[in-house]
Amino acid sequence: MSWLRQRSKVDLIGGALVALLGIGAVIQGSTYSIGTLARMGPGFFPVALGWILIGLGILIALNADPVAEEDLEHDISRDPADWRGWGMIILGLIAFIIIGRWGGLAPATFALVLISAMGERDQKLVHAVALALGVTVVGALIFSWGLQLQFPLFRWG
Repeated sequence: MSWLRQRSKVDLIGGALVALLGIGAVIQGSTYSIGTLARMGPGFFPVALGWILIGLGILIALNADPVAEEDLEHDISRDPADWRGWGMIILGLIAFIIIGRWGGLAPATFALVLISAMGERDQKLVHAVALALGVTVVGALIFSWGLQLQFPLFRWG
């Protein structure tokens, strides 16, 4: 148990959370038909992604950096939470849901990325707009044109 105390708590907790998310995806994906590699069912992708997440979570936890003795006294839980970042990400998700319903995929994606990017304190507006435009174009190409997702790019009214 002493090796746990001498490892980075952030990496251990992060790895555990990634693995937990993977377990949830496997459990939920297993409720759908998985199918075969030739004829994949709706549960195939979530189960496969879940197993990948479980493996990555284990690797993250196992590769946690050893903590030096002087760093053991610094408790990460004493650092203040970045509420601006959390708030902007949540606000971006809410904006995506609302704008996506009435505006379409392109404006919803743009709003999501722009608002979420502004959660970083050093972010410049021009860089956030450029990032939002780039992600919107790539997302439109992948989801609308490539995968033919039934989510209109623009919705008027």
